[in-house]
Amino acid sequence: MWCSRMALRRLQQVAVTPLNMAGDPTRGLKILRESGQVQFELWDSDDVPVPRKELLQKVKGVDGLVCVLTEKIDTELLDAAGPNLKVLSTMSVGFDHLSLEELKKRGIRVGYTPDVLTDSVAELTVALLLTTSRRLIEATHEAKTGGWGTWRTLWLCGHELAGSTVGILGLGRIGVAIAERLAPFKVKKFIYADVAPRPELASVINAEYVSFDELAKQSDFLSVCCALTPETKEICNKDLFSKMKNTSIFINTSRGGVVNQEDLYEALSTGQIAGAGLDVTVPEPLPTSHPLFTLKNCVILPHIASASYATRNNMSALAANNLLLGLRGEPMIKELKL
Repeated sequence: MWCSRMALRRLQQVAVTPLNMAGDPTRGLKILRESGQVQFELWDSDDVPVPRKELLQKVKGVDGLVCVLTEKIDTELLDAAGPNLKVLSTMSVGFDHLSLEELKKRGIRVGYTPDVLTDSVAELTVALLLTTSRRLIEATHEAKTGGWGTWRTLWLCGHELAGSTVGILGLGRIGVAIAERLAPFKVKKFIYADVAPRPELASVINAEYVSFDELAKQSDFLSVCCALTPETKEICNKDLFSKMKNTSIFINTSRGGVVNQEDLYEALSTGQIAGAGLDVTVPEPLPTSHPLFTLKNCVILPHIASASYATRNNMSALAANNLLLGLRGEPMIKELKL
């Protein structure tokens, strides 16, 4: 199997792209090796994505494929794989790298890895929110470079969570987990916007359902947790930012494509909003010459929200088990309904 591809026959062959970590097998790779069910070929690098040309070659004739979000699973790849491909397992909770309509048309089952990364993403979101709102990157730079002089009344002042309104765009498991972690900071109110009210989830955090416009107007901190879909593409744009307070902090740990980055740059550089923390961008990696990197009030991380040892191992194990169950014709632990 490959962590971006695997080849399965009867012993099924599977292509797999990096299911390894720091040179040691993760739980997922061990599960595949010990299953006795598959023969697999692994792209054994966690630093360099499998070259597209090589992926298209190696995936030919496989019965199953394990991928990560750096691999685009489209018509070209599915044609290269051929009719034997019956199961795709992605080691991700997002699936915007998959051509779902094409997979559905070909009757290919798709497993993914939600839930297991909820805690790590929520933790990172809180860390990013605090880092941005309390200007920790700026402060560290000042301490390192001699800017730390005499005490000054308003030097490096930021914004507190206590007494604030926290908005969540797209209330799901991760949004709830973020709110649960923020509640002890004495947040005054949680609000959320979504395609429809989510009363069962909202009741867990006592969150109020509001319109998209009200979410922008009321939020002191706005955390984006929605999936990237045609409807949410660049939904965070100048219209949203123009309605936000000039003291607001914008946080995105969902998908970079939900944000119009040119509009965000304008909002940050003109003081329309106070700051932004991003774990996801378009493209990834974001070129170091991108204007957002020039802003002191924009903190950019390299898509590490799920990057804890426990979570990545759990993701790889779930991806492997989804694959094996799918190849046996059994229900997957987590399967996308196409």
